[in-house]
Amino acid sequence: MSGDISAYWAACARGELLVQRCTSCARRVHLPEPRCPWCDGDELVFEPVSGRGVVHTFTVVHRSFVPAYRGREPYVPAWVDLPEGVRAFGHVVGCPPEQVRIGMPVRVTFVDDLPHWRPL
Repeated sequence: MSGDISAYWAACARGELLVQRCTSCARRVHLPEPRCPWCDGDELVFEPVSGRGVVHTFTVVHRSFVPAYRGREPYVPAWVDLPEGVRAFGHVVGCPPEQVRIGMPVRVTFVDDLPHWRPL
């Protein structure tokens, strides 16, 4: 798959999580970037990943300043470590915010064509 970011959004709409891999340094990237944040390489290819991971860090938002999220509080944005060696971003859903923990195993799910994370 090419580095065209539309490929990422099309995969999300299909319920598939892709990450980019830099062909210069082999590092993986999520969320999509036009250039590698590690080596500034301009050739990033999309590859599917397992969609499983563990919560690396998170926060609970009780008052959102983002208009699209107002009224949805509390919600839990998180960074999730994937076994493929990349950290992916999304909200943790499917459990009360007070149950989210660092190290919690999760699996990707899609809400409004965006990757979110559900506890296993």
